Amino acid sequence: MFVYVLLYDSGKDSEGIHSLEIKDKTVVLMFEEQDDADRYCGLLEAQDFPSPTVERVEKTEIEQFCFQSGYEAKFVNKGFIPKSPEDRLLISPPQSNLDVSGWNEEKSTSPNIEVLEEESNDIDIIRRNLENLL
Repeated sequence: MFVYVLLYDSGKDSEGIHSLEIKDKTVVLMFEEQDDADRYCGLLEAQDFPSPTVERVEKTEIEQFCFQSGYEAKFVNKGFIPKSPEDRLLISPPQSNLDVSGWNEEKSTSPNIEVLEEESNDIDIIRRNLENLL
């Protein structure tokens, strides 16, 4: 099954995946429908947040990436209806975002965007994992 995720600098060394901090967990959204992912991107852009690209990837690859990174993958199915304030964040970004200027510099200080920076050996492994997502 394929899902849609939000990526920044797709295909570059500074590639990052959009994530949220919900109850001290880093959550990566996986949208069932591209239209929902596109809408989420539009809402981010309306808040002057950097605009990600929507990428179609295999659901199991994202889940594996999240497991290896200590993140939580959240599937947003078609017609999703939030049942809590936290669920609302799965279909609409928070009203305020953390500062992401310079997110792709040496260290990422924003929990909304995770930039993978590891030792040189780990970077190769992570790069292969991300390339497999595409």
